[in-house]
Amino acid sequence: MVKRTRLDGSNCPVARSVDAIGDWWALLIVRDAFDGSRRFGEFQRSLGIAKNILATRLRELVGSGILDLVPAADGGARHEYVLTAKGRDLFPVVVALRQWGEAHFFDPGEPHSEMVDLRHGRTPRPLEVRAADGRLLGPDDVTVRKVERSGAPEPV
Repeated sequence: MVKRTRLDGSNCPVARSVDAIGDWWALLIVRDAFDGSRRFGEFQRSLGIAKNILATRLRELVGSGILDLVPAADGGARHEYVLTAKGRDLFPVVVALRQWGEAHFFDPGEPHSEMVDLRHGRTPRPLEVRAADGRLLGPDDVTVRKVERSGAPEPV
């Protein structure tokens, strides 16, 4: 098996994020945690993932501070996985992936799961990236200032 390249030392925030949650199973585990899954068996049934792979992914998500392993709420000997604040901060990422998937991978009218605002019973508006002054931003409206390995910004 090929050893995975680590990106946790990269100067790029996207690369470091992908290092922590870029695996498809990791993102689906986080999705299920947002949907209320807390126990190993719940994740396993929902995802149909092999137990050894699930155990590894859960351990990695706990290790990176995205999930916490806590005593079961029922006071039993088992443990549960709960999203940490860092994990809950992934909510807009999961919503963005959901909205992108709805827009590009389903035919019009094709049934799919749907996120619904509990207060109003409607789907949320599409996520947008806005400038500090409120302008809508697209890929042509931004640039990324890269840094050299030394940590100093590269000339733009």
